[in-house]
Amino acid sequence: MERVDCVVVGAGVIGLAIAREMALQGRETILLERESAFGTVSSARNSEVIHAGIYYPKDSLKAKLCVEGNRLLYEYCRSHQVATQPYGKLIVATDETQLNDLQAILYKAQNNHVPVIKIISGEEAKLLEPQLQCEAAILSSSTGIVDSHGFMLSLLGGFEDAGGMVAYQSPLMSAKPIGENAKDGFELEIGGADGMKLHTKILINCAGMSAPAVAQKIAGLPQQYIPKAYFAKGNYFSLSGKSPFSHLIYPIPEPGGLGVHLTLDMGGQAKFGPDVQWLEIDNEYQVDYTVDPKRGEGFYEAVRRYWPQLKDGTLQPDYSGVRAKIVPPNTPAGDFCFNGPRDHELQGLFNLYGFESPGLTSSLAIAKHLEGQIKSSL
Repeated sequence: MERVDCVVVGAGVIGLAIAREMALQGRETILLERESAFGTVSSARNSEVIHAGIYYPKDSLKAKLCVEGNRLLYEYCRSHQVATQPYGKLIVATDETQLNDLQAILYKAQNNHVPVIKIISGEEAKLLEPQLQCEAAILSSSTGIVDSHGFMLSLLGGFEDAGGMVAYQSPLMSAKPIGENAKDGFELEIGGADGMKLHTKILINCAGMSAPAVAQKIAGLPQQYIPKAYFAKGNYFSLSGKSPFSHLIYPIPEPGGLGVHLTLDMGGQAKFGPDVQWLEIDNEYQVDYTVDPKRGEGFYEAVRRYWPQLKDGTLQPDYSGVRAKIVPPNTPAGDFCFNGPRDHELQGLFNLYGFESPGLTSSLAIAKHLEGQIKSSL
């Protein structure tokens, strides 16, 4: 049986960042991915936004790791030649009833130490974006877009350069703790064409939407430490023709998401979304990623509140993604959940649950935070 220091499950952006950090720390690390390539599920189905850390509750992990992750991500991309576009973002109050909400968002952002952020008047917003309709707006200058595939490819290269190995089409079938409270590590059974067994001291589950299902395969892990997975689909519609906006445009947030907002890709093409569509399913294999064209009717209505000139027939169904949620509909958004030995008492086991947005932005900070947890638990 092959023995390694660390096994990471899931080669999305967070799994890649964590695996790279583990390898850079000198640990012999294997990254398991059930698909035939990295970053093909949630990491390939998002808006690629580099978030500033505005919306999250003070002292939450999302707030802390997003603000830190924003800085680390821009620094990393500069030094590793990964493309970014620092477009900046406008969060708009479309009528006077939303001005208090806008002020509350700014207050939250300031509490989270978000840099370069301020409220501007509707007139100032129109100078920046002539087709924008709003009473006032928050201008966030540290919000931008990253080439997420290029970023993941760079993380993978860094991981492999540090001696790490990726095993594709290799799902985790089972994990069995060895010794009392897994003091001697875990014996893993890996699926795939060849199959294999591994012995590892550290097991990190960052399988995104599948993290609760992967946790069910770990023997000896008490059920109370495995949350139920909920699935909130986000649909995107692309805008035909040239974008009239040079900033990302966001409305006041809605329950479960940030409202139907306008984002730009690396080439400046505009898309709208995601909306929030809760799915009544039991596991991610039941997800239908098809975008229903009828949902476009709601998009037109939402977008015209801040862009009245949007013409009929200019939005096309594009793609969709699903948020990895561990809280049900109509409840406050959950925080990132690092479930480690201090919780379940299995040494060397770390389950990461609820790592939805801003997971991409926070990925490098998440990896450093987890490394700190590992060092303190050894």
